[in-house]
Amino acid sequence: MKIRIHREGIKTVLYIGLVLILIDVLIYLLLGHKVVFCASLGLTILIMCFVSWFFRQPYRPAPVSEGKVIAPADGTIITIDEMFVGEFFEDYRTRVSIFMSGGNVHINWIPLAGYVRYQQYNPGRHLFARHPKSSDRNERSTVVIEDSKGKQLMMRQIAGIMARRVVTYPRPGRSVSLGDELGFIKFGSRVDLFFPKGTKILVKPGDKTIGRITEIAEWS
Repeated sequence: MKIRIHREGIKTVLYIGLVLILIDVLIYLLLGHKVVFCASLGLTILIMCFVSWFFRQPYRPAPVSEGKVIAPADGTIITIDEMFVGEFFEDYRTRVSIFMSGGNVHINWIPLAGYVRYQQYNPGRHLFARHPKSSDRNERSTVVIEDSKGKQLMMRQIAGIMARRVVTYPRPGRSVSLGDELGFIKFGSRVDLFFPKGTKILVKPGDKTIGRITEIAEWS
């Protein structure tokens, strides 16, 4: 499998690597103890492997799911319910929540082709991402995608208890294709999709999702 480091992680990986190597050099110069130095070097390698793995960007084939909304993230379906949105939409929508664990790929993808009708970043709290109130209280970025027929889908990238940065690439008015990169959530943690009521949902709580591949709902 072809895997590379995502661009959001390159600076982080280099910075952490530089700091750890500097610490290793200082340990070698100041202590001069081979066992301690080797232990420190081994820990550096383990940390670098973990950080690089977190920011991995695996190869995923271009999606071909006509008439379907695909998963915007890797993770587990934790909630399917009805929720009053109160942002852009002033009505109830069917919410499908995907929880991203620390071991998941943390890239987010465009789940539906169209154009970006709305995008808004909202600062907020950092409740545990499984908390039901995290959807509208945590730091988050909300995007609404409108298809060629005027039908609209809302998506929220939600930071969790450890996440401290939500990155969203497309801005209002930009056309997006199915499977394009939407953004990245650093060290966290949840993505919510809000569908018009009556949409046929193809997943259930407990299901695992693969971003850019798993079909979440029928759209047309």
